[in-house]
Amino acid sequence: MLIFQYFSIILIIYILNIVNLGGQMKIVGKNQKEGKMDIIPETLDDLWHLSHIIQEGDDISSVTTRRIQDTSGDKLRSDRGVKKTFVLGVHVESISFHMFTAKLRLTGTITKGPEDLIPLGSHHTVEVKFNTPITIKKEKWSKWALDRLDLAMKSSKKLSAIIVLIEDGTATLGLIRQYGIEYYGPIQSNISGKRIIDKNRPKEQIEFYQQIVKTLFKFKDIQNIVIAGPGFSKENFYKFLEDNYSDLAEKSILEATGSSGRVGISEVLKKGTVEKLTSENRIAFEMKDINDMLKLLSTNHELVVYGKDEVNNAVNMGAVKKLLVRDLNINSEGMESIMNLCENMGGKVSIISSEHEGGEQLNALGGVAAILRYPIK
Repeated sequence: MLIFQYFSIILIIYILNIVNLGGQMKIVGKNQKEGKMDIIPETLDDLWHLSHIIQEGDDISSVTTRRIQDTSGDKLRSDRGVKKTFVLGVHVESISFHMFTAKLRLTGTITKGPEDLIPLGSHHTVEVKFNTPITIKKEKWSKWALDRLDLAMKSSKKLSAIIVLIEDGTATLGLIRQYGIEYYGPIQSNISGKRIIDKNRPKEQIEFYQQIVKTLFKFKDIQNIVIAGPGFSKENFYKFLEDNYSDLAEKSILEATGSSGRVGISEVLKKGTVEKLTSENRIAFEMKDINDMLKLLSTNHELVVYGKDEVNNAVNMGAVKKLLVRDLNINSEGMESIMNLCENMGGKVSIISSEHEGGEQLNALGGVAAILRYPIK
């Protein structure tokens, strides 16, 4: 009977992988009494959200594959064993999210599974996969875990924007996602140097532009494109889009930068260009909150406090207008209470991702800072 149940679950998951479930992370089951939620992640953003929702001490279960050594004979088989797929429960001890390989791994002790295949209490790493259900059980679902889950469910697969940083036959793309910036490239061309007269240069330039367009078409439902760079290459590429790909040109704007590559992309973000294009761009708003705080810190420092103790004091006084918390600091002792009290006192809470420059700047201030309504002693 137990084996039948495992194979039934695996069959359901196989079907779910075939069916197009749309563009949002899904909650497919809830058991509030037991503190359980069954969730299906569909995008890289979903994995990023789950890496913060799932905490050490939680219990998770999902389908996993493990190589099992065959011991049925007189001696162990000489090969590496047989891969078997089954549902496994793990008490989470560590969480690791790898953005560039799109992997979320949960490691801990095994709490349930087919005991004839795997011993309870041993260690295992479950890799959370797209379109595969995962059950998360918590002693208590905090408001912030539920809010983040709600945000992930409302978010679509659409990229908020793509920044194309182009100069002298080299293009670097910055994909604006919820968890931060994902870089793509560089895309290189064979365009001859500026001072060399080459009859093949126009042809090589068109081939280069086609390479960029081909890359853009890999990303579905692009909302906005920022074509940026320090020279005239951006204008030339924009004109190429106008003449050949009007649908892409309509989504594009030009932005001058003083630098190329990733530094130029960071420059575009600091200017607030992406924020003007889409009000839903979380990264741009986070950067704006950080920049507003840093500006006040340099011009009117009495309206900014930072560090957990100082911020806690300001929150308790009702003086906090906006609380900035780095996502990796949310789970630190007492932080959730500080955030709840801030909102109850009329303040706003802004969660800053650790995956971009703003998160690094906030980390240097202790991972938490606050903009005040009025100076406090």
